[in-house]
Parts: sequence; C-alpha cells; structure tokens
Amino acid sequence: MNTLRSDQNYRERVARVVAAIVADPMAEHRLENLARLAHFSPYHFHRVYSSIAGETVAATIRRVRLTLASRLLEGVRQSITRVALSVGYDSPQAFTRAFSQFAGQSPRAFQEQMHDLIFDAEGPSIGDVENIEPSTSVRVVDRPAQRAYAIRHCGPLSTISHTHRRLRRHPNAGGASEWLGASFGDPEDTAEFRYYAAAVPREPWLSADVDIEMLDIPGGRYALHRLAGSYTRINAAMNALYSRWLPGSGYEPDDRPTLEHYLNSPREATQLELRTDLLIPIRSATAR
Repeated sequence: MNTLRSDQNYRERVARVVAAIVADPMAEHRLENLARLAHFSPYHFHRVYSSIAGETVAATIRRVRLTLASRLLEGVRQSITRVALSVGYDSPQAFTRAFSQFAGQSPRAFQEQMHDLIFDAEGPSIGDVENIEPSTSVRVVDRPAQRAYAIRHCGPLSTISHTHRRLRRHPNAGGASEWLGASFGDPEDTAEFRYYAAAVPREPWLSADVDIEMLDIPGGRYALHRLAGSYTRINAAMNALYSRWLPGSGYEPDDRPTLEHYLNSPREATQLELRTDLLIPIRSATAR
C-alpha cells in the first residue's frame, strides 16, 4: 500500500472512532473498545489517533460533549446545573470552567446571547445598516466568483475543524488570501450534503496532493452576518438567519453554497476575538 493510500486508510479508521463518539457522546468509550473499532492495537492506538485527529481521544470526547452542551443551551432555556449533569459534569463550576475554555464565554453568557440573537425583520437593503446593532447586523453584499483549493470533509460535522487543519498545513497554504468553509445542500441530508474547507490563493499553487481539488464558488448576492466569538456559535447563528431574518427580508435562498469566511483564526486570536462572516446566497423572493 503506497503512502497516500495508507494515510487515507488511517483517516478512515480514525473517522469511525469519531463517528462512534459523536453518535453516543455520553457512552463510556473505553480506549480498548475504540481501538478495536479502528482495528488498531490498543498499545499504539492513542498515538495514531492523536497524529491523525490532532487531539487526544479524551479531548475529542470532551469537545463533542461540550458541543452537545452548546446545543442544549441553544434550545429551551434550562438551568446550567441541568445541562452540566446532562453532559457528564459533576458540578456546574467544573462545567463552567470547561465550557468557558471551549467557547470563549461562560455557559450563561452563551445561553443569553443565543436567545437574544434576533435580526432585523425588515431585511436591510444594501448599505442600509447604520441603525442596526453591529452584533446583530445583516448586510446584503455582492461577491465575485472565486476559484479555491479545497478539501472535501469526510466524517461527522463535529470534526470539520480537522479538515481545516489539514488544509492549513499544506505547503502552499501560506499564500491564501481567504479561508472559507463551503456547504452544499442541507446538512440534515447526509447523502447529498457536501462541505469543503477552502483556500482562495493569491497565486496558483505549485503542487497539490490527491486530497486537494479545485472548487468553483459562484458569485452573486449574499446575506452577510459577521459573527463575533467561538466557532461553536456558527450553527445557531445560521439557524437564526434562516428562521428569523430571511422570512421577512424580501429574499429567498438559492442553490449556491452557504459560506463561512474566516477573518482570523484561533492561532492568532482568542475565542472572543474570532470573527467569521456567515454568507447565505440569496435572490429576490418570488410570489407563489
């Protein structure tokens, strides 16, 4: 087996482990059982997993459980203590410390922000955003068509960060002018949904590996919301855009990909300092 095929084989086996953790975050997930699932020796599994996933098994389990906690905090308002117990923490204090490190803010602050995420129901026109709070503004913008180098994400959505990390490690990645995430289709439709980590180059890359493909991102009109803070807020903010802003905006979504434009990264900014433009492709609504 050549090196590239061997690397892909390892990633697929590790992806099975991640999928098992995501499917049942609160299970015990003993190391030997996960190693058996991936067909690795328990003695070497932890090291192999860390090299492929970029984090330890324990870190993945903790991150997936805290992601579950963020979804619980987004939903019907419930006590921090109940959420903490639901994701395996013995005390709200321990949960608050872990969640704050994960999301860049306390569970209470996260919960309040998600419940207060209400967008302007009028749907502002291009440039007409002066009277909208910066934290909740939606702008309508036009973007040009772009060509990007991309890696298609395989595996659970909770491991998308691994795909972005692989792309940023590419030898030519330093020449990127923009870092994007591109979602094609409905995330709930696992058979048809596609997600890409993408880099828009300043100059053509001299070489690429078998995982890199060219991705054409159509130009056109987008609704843009600048999200401040942790990437854990992206899903909730997108849902709010679709459910609260879009229906009264005078626009409807079209078939182009939804985009995430990463303006900085955790390597250079704290969780609270992260900024991400969320872009929904839109067209004028048609009467039915």
